[in-house]
Amino acid sequence: MIRLLIADDQALLRASLAALLGTEPGMEVAGTAENGVQAVELAAALRPDVVLMDVRMPGMNGIDATRAITADPAVRVVILTSFDLDEYVFAGLRAGASGFLLKDSPPEDLLTAIRVVAAGEALLTPAATRRLIDRFTATPATRADDAFPSPARQVLATLTDRERDVLDRVARGMSNAETAADLVLATSTVKTHLTNLLAKTGARDRAQLVIFAYESGMVA
Repeated sequence: MIRLLIADDQALLRASLAALLGTEPGMEVAGTAENGVQAVELAAALRPDVVLMDVRMPGMNGIDATRAITADPAVRVVILTSFDLDEYVFAGLRAGASGFLLKDSPPEDLLTAIRVVAAGEALLTPAATRRLIDRFTATPATRADDAFPSPARQVLATLTDRERDVLDRVARGMSNAETAADLVLATSTVKTHLTNLLAKTGARDRAQLVIFAYESGMVA
């Protein structure tokens, strides 16, 4: 059973989502929140599997609430917004969100997103990954130089050559199958390398690996 928390300042949307998801087999709406502060409090009390998080809310916005909620690695967040703006994707993923979905997406896309994120995967398509990298490369770098390596760069130095190869493909938006074909590896081997990368970098999912690739200096 996937337990859900819905956070949105619009009462009608909260009720609509709760009605839709509450009748879906294998899903349970554990609670709803009307602002970021309430979302953080309920996430700590209820410990849902997935939080559906609005961005623009009074008091505490969805990005700050996501950052607080994802301090608990067992709780995952999907950002829901009416605005297809790169800064929301960028900020949400930096805050620890595992996915991004527009509010006007079809119900089947929302259900798929919830299941993907609840299973521990990131809801980030190759196109979205490319946009994220483009956003990073357009942002002034704050990385340390080689004389004073950043923590991310120090972790990068511990990766094997093959792990670096896989990380490079993830950062370029390749799927597991595409990575396997490009490196002439079995898909299961790619998954093993990904598991090792997540453990070594402390990343939650592929989205966080993209961020690590940039902050470590792998993505120029």
